[in-house]
Amino acid sequence: MKLPQTQLVRARMKSQATALALVISFGLTILGPGLGLAGEVDLSKVPAAADKKGVTYEKDIRPLFEQSCFKCHGPEKPKGRLRLDSLESALQGGKDGKIIEKGNSAKSLIVRLTARLDEDEAMPPKDKGKPLTREQVGLIRAWIDQGAK
Repeated sequence: MKLPQTQLVRARMKSQATALALVISFGLTILGPGLGLAGEVDLSKVPAAADKKGVTYEKDIRPLFEQSCFKCHGPEKPKGRLRLDSLESALQGGKDGKIIEKGNSAKSLIVRLTARLDEDEAMPPKDKGKPLTREQVGLIRAWIDQGAK
């Protein structure tokens, strides 16, 4: 039995829409944790925020980023349009959006990435820079929780 042209087109469109919905859903399930779409970081897997008060970008955080992040996220050719060489740029984020949620390190993608919760998305990648220590990640958490000043 041959379907009329309009029914055939509708059936194909419905099939394509269903396939697209599945691809998007699957993609968000797989990519969600890396893109910050899956919610907060599991705090049991990351270092606690440092006790240090008055943590600032210039004094405490920029030196960490310079050591481990500027190779790819400095002023020259910032990967993903993410620059970490200034406070303003770091807070702005990159092409995929913000990585720092002022006042909430648990929702900040940079914590998930620098804590290396997933080796496939860990920052910096093994061959690109020196991984941050647990103490350094704790300092980043304290800075963010204190308002990312």
